[in-house]
Amino acid sequence: MPEEVLFKSESDQSREEIASYLRKVADTLDSGDAINLKAGTESVTLNPPARPTFEVKAEREGPAGNMTERSIEFELEWDENDGEGGSGSGQLEIE
Repeated sequence: MPEEVLFKSESDQSREEIASYLRKVADTLDSGDAINLKAGTESVTLNPPARPTFEVKAEREGPAGNMTERSIEFELEWDENDGEGGSGSGQLEIE
């Protein structure tokens, strides 16, 4: 499925700085407000529905035989037309 990137930001951050960003997103989700993303001259405002699909993915990446890069991705996904998320694959636990 094709995708259109509406906003992208990538930079090295301390664990504490990343936690602060994630807390801000969590607080905004709790309040039901729209999420505003801004970096330089780029910005986008998104308003997730009450029940978006939440995807968490851990990956190992890199060239064959040297997959040394690790990542954790957190994604909220929803259909703009109906606003509701899909069914999940089970209860997520983060310990």
